[in-house]
Formats: sequence, structure tokens, C-alpha cells
Amino acid sequence: MKLVPFLTATSLALSALPVMAQTEAIDNGALREEAKGVFEAIPGKMTAIKQTEDNPEGVPLTAEKIELGKVLFFDPRMSSSGLISCQTCHNVGLGGVDGLPTSIGHGWQKGPRNAPTMLNAIFNAAQFWDGRAADLAEQAKGPVQAGVEMSNTPDQVVKTINSMPEYVEAFKAAFPEEADPVTFDNFAAAIEQFEATLITPNSAFDRFLAGDDAAMTDQEKRGLQAFMETGCTACHYGVNFGGQDYHPFGLIAKPGAEVLPAGDTGRFEVTRTTDDEYVFRAAPLRNVALTAPYFHSGVVWELAEAVKIMSSAQIGTELTDQQAEDITAFLGTLTGEQPVIDHPILPVRTETTPLPTPM
Repeated sequence: MKLVPFLTATSLALSALPVMAQTEAIDNGALREEAKGVFEAIPGKMTAIKQTEDNPEGVPLTAEKIELGKVLFFDPRMSSSGLISCQTCHNVGLGGVDGLPTSIGHGWQKGPRNAPTMLNAIFNAAQFWDGRAADLAEQAKGPVQAGVEMSNTPDQVVKTINSMPEYVEAFKAAFPEEADPVTFDNFAAAIEQFEATLITPNSAFDRFLAGDDAAMTDQEKRGLQAFMETGCTACHYGVNFGGQDYHPFGLIAKPGAEVLPAGDTGRFEVTRTTDDEYVFRAAPLRNVALTAPYFHSGVVWELAEAVKIMSSAQIGTELTDQQAEDITAFLGTLTGEQPVIDHPILPVRTETTPLPTPM
């Protein structure tokens, strides 16, 4: 995926426009049509993933894979310590994050970056802050093997799964066409299918986009207008309000070291290309009101502050307090219906299940 320069003459001109005055009548129809040109609503249900021009039907989601993926997502025995699961850092009940600046992993180590939400992550073009995983299946493999996270190995994961008959039967049901379905690739594919169902439709913004004028307040509508007019949509667009392209953090003015740590050079660590220094994937903004603290460094706890930092650092505009308040109010309309997931009953270990290693 290419780095997309976004500070164009057009966005510079737009950034100088004022937000709608509080007393100015709001043309809901015009605002809605403008928004439809930039954003899409979250679908009500996912039935397939990975659709392409060559394969428009994509990969179908199946009940067996989804259920297996859910169990694996919640099972801490997929980590070497038997303590850390996918749910640990991507808590379904906390907007898909853990609410920490950076996550705590194996050996009580602090991870290098803030945990991104997995809610709606299926709509991102790539995963992780630096986009090093092409899809959710590839992403699922990373934390399992990272020494600072779950500190496990593919072979040990497969051994653990094979030690429990319930898991073996679930893999056979999920991948019936395979003679030996318990593989690390299938482990990741099942988690991907479960995570593809973790979407948050029917937000106030989505209802407004569908024609419900009353779904958003006047302040939220002013915030939507300001969001589009001040250039925020150069990075935050589409169904997930971001997650599609890479941009330098601090294109106009670099934030302080507490927000942009000098030791984390972003996508450069993946590509080793100088132009990618301090370049990160644009953060998706769906449910952003639930996912503090913000940025890859996880040091900003207030959404309004994050809005002001991005405005000055990325588009060179100092928002007024009213603009920041309006945009922050609008971002609250991106909180959709949260997935309700029953914690699964996990398969029972057997005498051949590997013992946990000390943290």
C-alpha cells in the first residue's frame, strides 16, 4: 500500500473555511449528500470477507469457523503462560481495546504501542499501526509469537489444540475438506472469521446517513461539517473512517516526544524506506469515543485533545474551542451497536496439554 500525501491545495483551502455558525440553519439533505461522497455505513451483517474483482463473492463466513474462532479468541492457553488471550488486549466489552497506554504481555512486559481496536477491523486495508499484516488472519499470528505478548510458537499452539478432543472435533467441523485440519494457519483463519463478525452497525451517524435527520444533534452535524471542511477526511474516510492509507505523523508540525516517541519510527520498521519514517496507518475512528487513550503511543486520554493535536500536526490548522467541541461531539456519533458475545465454555485440558510457563 502506498503512502498517500494528503495536504493538497484543496484541503488547505477547505481548512480555512469556518464551521457552520450555531445560529445557521442546517441543510440536512446537502450535508447528508456531502457525507455520502466520503463515508459509508457499517453493514448490518457480514456474510463473506476478502471480496475482490476476481473473486466478488469472497470467502464465506461459516458458523463452524466463527464459533471455533470465538473459543480460540477467548482461550488464554494459546499463550505460553496460559494467562493471555486475544481478549486480554482486545476486550470486546471495552470497545475492542484494553484501555491501557500500551498492553501488558508475557513477563509483565509493556508492549511498544497502544492496542488498536479489533471492532470493525475487518474493514481496514491492513492491520497494526504500521500495516505489517495484510489481513486479520496474518494479524492473529503476530501476538501469539511475539515475546512481549503471548510468547508462544506455532508448534506449541497446535500441540495444545491437539491435546483437547473438543478442539480437534471443532477443527474437523470447521475445515471438513482437510485431512489434518489442526494447523496454525487454520487457527488464524478461524479467529479472522470470528473477528469479522465484530462490527458495530447502526450508529447515530449511520442512521443520519440513511435519512434520519433526528439521529444527530445540531452540534454533531456542525461537527460533521467541520470534520469534512477542515481536511480531516484526507485521512479518515470510508466505512471505517480511516484504516486505508499511511501518513506521516506530524506532516506540518511534529508533536512532542511524549506523543511521538523518537524510538518508534513507524512503517519504516517494516519497509526500511526513509520516506516511511514516522509514517503510520491512519487510525480508524469508529467507536473512537470508547477507545482512549489515543495514538500509537497511547498517551492522550481526552478525545478533544487528540482532535486538536491532529489538526495542528496534520493539517496546520488551530481549531477554535467551539470547532474542537463540535468535532468531538460528532465523533461520538460513530459509536455503533456493540457486539454482545457470550464468553464461551473452553475445552477441558487433558494430561497431554502443555503446562503453562512462568510469567
